[in-house]
Amino acid sequence: MNNQQVHVAIAILYQKNKFLMQLRDNIPGILYPGYWALFGGHIEPGETPDVAVKREILEEIGYILPPFVEFGCYSNERVVRHVFHAPLLVELNQLVLNEGWDMGLFTPEDIRQGNCYSQNAGEVRPLGDMHQKIMLDFIEKNPT
Repeated sequence: MNNQQVHVAIAILYQKNKFLMQLRDNIPGILYPGYWALFGGHIEPGETPDVAVKREILEEIGYILPPFVEFGCYSNERVVRHVFHAPLLVELNQLVLNEGWDMGLFTPEDIRQGNCYSQNAGEVRPLGDMHQKIMLDFIEKNPT
């Protein structure tokens, strides 16, 4: 592995003061296996973050992003996360989970608490710490 940072584009999708999160597959070798995180993924070479986030959301849950807004950029030594936000304009059952173990809509309280129940896993699973931080920043800046 080289030491270059990976660039990813992720989306905060919200509906009636709840936020859509993905329970990542519980497989070794991926970041945050079995943790709740935001939908999104790697930016392909030559792709811009806004193009990548649209492609990733479509691939992962079959959702065509409505007009969306950039929220910020979070970077550490391993990953640069380009974060966008958009409303979720369909019901959860209209989304198709193509990637991940589960998905769910969570309240700000769930996110603050840092653990959310997964129907598919049949247990409470933790939020990825970076994803929790991004969500809490967003909730603080966008009080409902």
